Amino acid sequence: MDQANRNRTQGIALSFLAGYVDTLGFIALFGLFTAHVTGNFILIGAALASPDHASLLLKLLAFPAFILGVGVTPLLIAWCTARAVRPLPVAYGLQLVFLAAFMLFGMAAMPLGDTASNLAMTAGVFGAAAMGVHSATSRLLLGQLAPTSMMTGNVTQIVIDTVAFLRGERGAGIGARCAKFAWPVVAFGAGAIAAAFLWHAIGFIALSLPLAILAVLIRMELAAPPVPAAA
Repeated sequence: MDQANRNRTQGIALSFLAGYVDTLGFIALFGLFTAHVTGNFILIGAALASPDHASLLLKLLAFPAFILGVGVTPLLIAWCTARAVRPLPVAYGLQLVFLAAFMLFGMAAMPLGDTASNLAMTAGVFGAAAMGVHSATSRLLLGQLAPTSMMTGNVTQIVIDTVAFLRGERGAGIGARCAKFAWPVVAFGAGAIAAAFLWHAIGFIALSLPLAILAVLIRMELAAPPVPAAA
């Protein structure tokens, strides 16, 4: 697989995964956004005016869990670099471990009540940590890709380029740039829809799909030839 196809595959897979995990967490865990710090700030503000203290605590815990996931990722990358180990499959592996914990604690918390139990909160913490690793990995190791967990910027860029095209601008690379930002938006939306249906069908077992995606990405990275070091 050449680099262009590899980038496209990673962008689509990771965007699908982010939309999937974020939607499943939102539906299952009382409106928790595992990948969106901004959304959780809004939900915390709303929850402060609500008597549901368990759901508020879940959203409060998700924020430091996300930060922990982000913070541990550069340390992991530095550890890999010092030992000449490819950091990307290791980062994918950490995200897989956190998502597996999200699934297992979520399954243990079933059936979910009207408020978040301790097991449900633990599941949410691991989900947020997993998406923190996801975000940091995208920023630090996959800078050539469009953002895979935050679609606002992608949609903004697509609209800007579309308006420019309709005005007659035909700059070099405008088509490639539109494709770069459009595929993640489509994949994120597909992941969100798939998660909603599969959650209602099989519950937290539905998280086995993003686990399988990460396993495939790890295998793909390990099979790829090493990238030559810059001169």
